[in-house]
Amino acid sequence: MISKIRTQYNQAFTQEKYQQFLDWIATQYDHRAPFPIAETPVFVPQQLKERLIQACEEITDVIVQPNFKELSESAVLAGQRMPSETPHTTFLQMDFGICLDENGDYIPKLIEVQGFPSLYFFQHLVATAYRKFFDIPAHLSHLFNGYTAESYIEKLREIIVGDHHPENVILLEIEPEKQTTAIDFYACKAMLGIPFVCVSELVKEGKEVFYHNEEGRKIKVERIFNRVIFDELIKRDDLKRQFYFTEEADVEWIGHPHWFFRISKHTLPLLDSQYVPKSYFLNELESFPEDLHNYVLKPLYSFAGTGVIINLNRHDLEAIKDPENYILQRKVTYAPVVETLNQPAKCEIRMLMLWEKDAPRPVIVNNLARLSKGEMVGVRYNKGKDWVGGSVGFFPQ
Repeated sequence: MISKIRTQYNQAFTQEKYQQFLDWIATQYDHRAPFPIAETPVFVPQQLKERLIQACEEITDVIVQPNFKELSESAVLAGQRMPSETPHTTFLQMDFGICLDENGDYIPKLIEVQGFPSLYFFQHLVATAYRKFFDIPAHLSHLFNGYTAESYIEKLREIIVGDHHPENVILLEIEPEKQTTAIDFYACKAMLGIPFVCVSELVKEGKEVFYHNEEGRKIKVERIFNRVIFDELIKRDDLKRQFYFTEEADVEWIGHPHWFFRISKHTLPLLDSQYVPKSYFLNELESFPEDLHNYVLKPLYSFAGTGVIINLNRHDLEAIKDPENYILQRKVTYAPVVETLNQPAKCEIRMLMLWEKDAPRPVIVNNLARLSKGEMVGVRYNKGKDWVGGSVGFFPQ
C-alpha cells in the first residue's frame, strides 16, 4: 500500500527467494506450517497506521469500562463458568478489513475482536523471515510502541512466564502438534523455553496439576498459558482427561478462558465507532433490515469463520432456532489494495495487544495480516490462488 515500496518489492520478487523464505521458516523448528504464507508482507502507510491505532483505542474504551463485565456476563456460557477469573484479559486482538472511505482513503473496518491469544511468536518469526530474504526498508517495523525484537520477546516472557521457572509454565492446547497453528507453539517453546502440553496429559492430584516432561519426570504446573478454545474442547468428548476447566485448581491462568467469551462477537453490538460496522443481537431485532444483502450472519460461538452466512435472505433468519446465539453484522467491503504480480489482493490486519496485570489499558505490540483474493479471507476461499495467506504488516516508525 506504500506504492514506491510495493513497486520495488514486486519488481525484485522471485519465486526462488520465496521458496527459500518458506524453507527457512520450516527449518527453524523442523515444522512446515500447513497454512499458506503469502509471498509478500503488507506495507502500511502512515495514515492507515494512525486510523488503525485510533480504532483500537476507541474499541478499547468500551472494554476498559468499569461495567464491561456486567455487559458481557451473558457471554460466559451457563454451566461453563471457571474459577479464578482475572480482572481483565491478558491478550486482545482486533481484526480489521482494509476498505476505502468516500474520499478513496484507506480505512479499517472491524471484523472481530477477541480476548484470546493470537500468533504472537509466529508473527515475529515470519517478520524476521521477510526481512532476511526480501528488501524491507529499515524505517518500517512490525512492532509497535518502541518494542525491539529483544524487548518484545522479553515482554512476552515477563507476562507469560513471570518469575516462575519455565518448566512450571505450560502452553495448554488440544493435541497441540496437530493444530494448524502448531508452528506458533514451537516458536513459543524456543523463545520462552516453556513446553506445550495437551489437556489430556495433565494429571490432577487434589487441586494440584502436573504433567510429565520429555524425560518422564512429573512436573508441577504453576501457570497455564491457555491456547485451548473452550467450545472446541466441549466437542472433544473422545479425550480422556483428569483436568477440567470448571474445577478448582492451584494454577494461575495467563489468558483466563472466560475472556474468550466476554470479548468476542458478543462485544460487537456494544461498539459505536466509524471503524465498527453496525451489529445487532439477532434475538433483539424487532424486524429484519430491508437490505439484508448488506448484512452477514455470524454465530456467537464459532471459530475460523464456521457457520457464517454471507448471502442472506429472510428464510435463513427465520430458520434460526436459537437467535440469542447469533449476531447480524453490516457487511464490510474489502478493497483490493495490495498490488501483486497479477490480480490485486484484499487485506485484513489483526492488531495484537497485551494487557499487563494492573495496567489501565492494553497496548498494541505486533500485528498479523492476511491476504485474500476470494469471497472471504480464509484458506477455503483462496485455494489455487497465489499471493494470499498469512502475512505481517510493516509500519512506518
